[in-house]
Amino acid sequence: MLDIENLKKLYVVELQEAHSIGLQLSDALPGMIETASAGDLKEALQSHLHETRSQADRLGAILRRHSAETREHKDQSMQAIIAESRKWAEMVDDPACRDVGMIASAQRIEHYEMAVYGSLSSWANQLGLDEDADTLHAILEEQKAADKKLKQLALSTINPRATA
Repeated sequence: MLDIENLKKLYVVELQEAHSIGLQLSDALPGMIETASAGDLKEALQSHLHETRSQADRLGAILRRHSAETREHKDQSMQAIIAESRKWAEMVDDPACRDVGMIASAQRIEHYEMAVYGSLSSWANQLGLDEDADTLHAILEEQKAADKKLKQLALSTINPRATA
């Protein structure tokens, strides 16, 4: 069991978990892109893949500033969310309905990431780590924008295709 004696240590461990999230998503998103049938959904997921890789790079830089390993901890919650999204993709035969399920899965991922980055940003502020806080807040805003894009995509094209 890990001995976490203060907020700074908790912060670094959670940064490692967040970095793990980025790596896991970088591995999972290509499969989601391949599974998606709608071109606009493929584009949104591809865009998020590039963003996710950039976020992982920025988290790696923060971890290096704190002399912490980047692969120390693996986020098990993200493993479960990704496994659930794969299950949905395999269960749904209709491509339009599968895209609806994929958006729901992608939004679950975004909401989890928003919770993680919201906490990390707040903790960085509390610890007086202004550079970290700025980076983490920017990542949080990217997650919010990705969620908004997915919602708009679902409402404007993906969900209507599934009900046609």
